[in-house]
Amino acid sequence: MANSSLTSSLNRYQPYAISAFRIVVGLLFACHGAASLFGLLGVPDNATVDAGTWPGWYAAVIQLVGGTLVMLGLWTRSAAFVSSGSMAYAYFKVHQPEGLFPMENSGEASAMFCWAFLLLVFTGPGALALDKVFTRGAGDTRRDGDPAAEKGRARATATA
Repeated sequence: MANSSLTSSLNRYQPYAISAFRIVVGLLFACHGAASLFGLLGVPDNATVDAGTWPGWYAAVIQLVGGTLVMLGLWTRSAAFVSSGSMAYAYFKVHQPEGLFPMENSGEASAMFCWAFLLLVFTGPGALALDKVFTRGAGDTRRDGDPAAEKGRARATATA
């Protein structure tokens, strides 16, 4: 009985935990982009990537823009999909040739970001996202991953 109560409580806060996860992952990803593009956050200016260089500059732009969009919860699924793909590319093109496993090839960050963003593609932004502000104004009151909202939709569908 106690396990059921704990599960119920955790499920109630799941959309907020997803939002916190999204915000932290987006912020960390945007910081990588800002560091590569502008030499911020302790990265020396001579370590920045030159504008237009392949693939570094494009990866940094995806990191900054994608990370910011994910952090804010704007176009979360699309931004997370592009960001996940860029990290898969980084892992297999840059890191994997140096060794099979992430511990061998220094690809842990690329692998973790890839999977974290892929998770957000499927979970959505959680309860606290700017997307919610814009979609509510358009008459859409859904809350991705919100069990209470899903139960309400299920009841409405069952009674219709």
